[in-house]
Amino acid sequence: MKNIARSILFVGIMMSFCENHQIFAQENSTSGIFKTISITGHSGAHIYSGVGLTDEVQYGYTSLDVRFSWQPSTDTEWANDTGYAAYGFGYYSSNVGDPQVFGKPNALYGFVNFFLSNSRSKHIFEISPALGITYNLEKYDPESNPTNDAIGASMAVYFSVHFGGAYKLNRELDLLYGIDFTHFSNGRTFTPNYGLNLFGLNVGMRYNFNQYQRQLDRDPYTTNVVSSRFLRPERPKTPKNKYFNSIDFYAAIGTTQNEVDQGTSKRYGVFSGVVDYRHYFNKMHGVTAGLDLFFDNSLAEKYEDTSDRYLLGVHGGYDFMFWRMAIRVQVGTYLTPDRGKGSFYLRPAFQYNFANGLFAQFGLKTTDGAAADWLEFGIGWRPFKW
Repeated sequence: MKNIARSILFVGIMMSFCENHQIFAQENSTSGIFKTISITGHSGAHIYSGVGLTDEVQYGYTSLDVRFSWQPSTDTEWANDTGYAAYGFGYYSSNVGDPQVFGKPNALYGFVNFFLSNSRSKHIFEISPALGITYNLEKYDPESNPTNDAIGASMAVYFSVHFGGAYKLNRELDLLYGIDFTHFSNGRTFTPNYGLNLFGLNVGMRYNFNQYQRQLDRDPYTTNVVSSRFLRPERPKTPKNKYFNSIDFYAAIGTTQNEVDQGTSKRYGVFSGVVDYRHYFNKMHGVTAGLDLFFDNSLAEKYEDTSDRYLLGVHGGYDFMFWRMAIRVQVGTYLTPDRGKGSFYLRPAFQYNFANGLFAQFGLKTTDGAAADWLEFGIGWRPFKW
C-alpha cells in the first residue's frame, strides 16, 4: 500500500508540475505541447546466477512504474532523427522478495520511448530503454544479511528496457502491455554483486494531453478542444551523417572490490584505454572495432608484479545514436592471458557527445561473459572524421 500511495503522490506532483509550467511552449503555436502520464504494473521472475538466494527469488517480483513524458511536435533534428521519440523521467517501486534481505527497491530514471508503428495506427509498438539510480536496497552484511550475494551496496545502477504495445482506447487513454527486463547492479564497486535481474510482463494505462488546451479554453464543459495526441508525420529515411568514419580515443577510470573484501572499505583502482574505429551507416546506426588496454589493480592479490595486472584486448560493437547521445554495446576478447577473467567481455555504455569532438561515457565492463567486472567513467576525443 505504501508503494501505491507513493506512486499516486508522484502522479499528483507531475500533474501539478504540468499545470504550472510551460516547458518548451511556443507562442501562437497551433501544434500544442503534448505530454503523457502513465502507470504500469509489472510481474515476473528473477534471473539469478548466485547461490545464496535460491529460496528467496523463487516467488518472483511485482513492481509499479510511473512515467511522465514530453512528445516533440516541432520539426527539429532530434525529432526527425528519432521518428519523434518521446522522452521523460519515471519512478519505479518494487517488491523483489523478503524486504529484510533485499530491502524495498525504488528507482528514479530517465527514458526514451521510440515508436515503431505509424502514428495513425490504432495499435502502436514501442521500445523504451531507461537508465537511472536504484535506492533503498538492503545490502549484504556478514552478520545481519549474510545470504544476500546479489547486492553489496544500498544504491545501484538501474537499467531497464521495455518492448510492447499501446492500444488507443479513446481520445486520451492508451492501454499498455509488454515485456520488460530490469537490472540492478553496482558493477562490482562493492561486493558481493551478482545483481538483481528481473524479467516479466507488464500492463498499464497512459493518459495523453495537450497543454495548449489551457491557453485555448479552460472551461471544463467546452467543445472548443485541441487534439490530445500529436500526429507524428510519416517517418522519413534516416538521414545520412556528415561523415562516414571516425577514430576515437577514450580513457576511463573506476574502482572495484574483490569478493574476499566484501563488507569492507577496501578498494582497487582500474583503468581502460581505448582506440576505436567507428563506421557510420547513417545518423542513428554505426559499428565499431578497436583495441583495449586495461589495468586492474584488484589482481594484486594474485599477481605481485604490476605488469601482470595489464590486459590487452580487441573488440567489435554496435552503436545506436540519437541527438548527442549513443547507446553502445561492445564484445571483446583478450590478446594477453585473461588472468582468470574468461574468454570474452562485454562493454555496454552510454555516451554523450559534445560539439567540439569531445565526449563523456559511462559504462560497465564485464568479466567471463555477463558478470560485472567494474563500472567506469571517462572522457574521449574524436580528432579524425572523414
